[in-house]
Amino acid sequence: MDLRTIERDELKAKLDRGDDFKLVLALNEWAYRAEHIPGSLHFPSIAAALEALDKNDEIVVYCSDAACVAGKYAYFGLVEHDYQNVRR
Repeated sequence: MDLRTIERDELKAKLDRGDDFKLVLALNEWAYRAEHIPGSLHFPSIAAALEALDKNDEIVVYCSDAACVAGKYAYFGLVEHDYQNVRR
């Protein structure tokens, strides 16, 4: 399964325009409290994310950097539950 990505410039443009999408930090609560992109969401588990996010939402998951696996796990966790519009 391929991982759909979003480039930094495109994400910044979406944020600057105020586009309607869900930005989800895939790291733990401590990391979210320490630093996150304003307006981003955090969920303590994939189950909590599945409960809060709609399958029709445009969702971008992120973590600390391109090598961070937390974003990949969150991405695949959503895709495996039939979320179609997810990028990392």
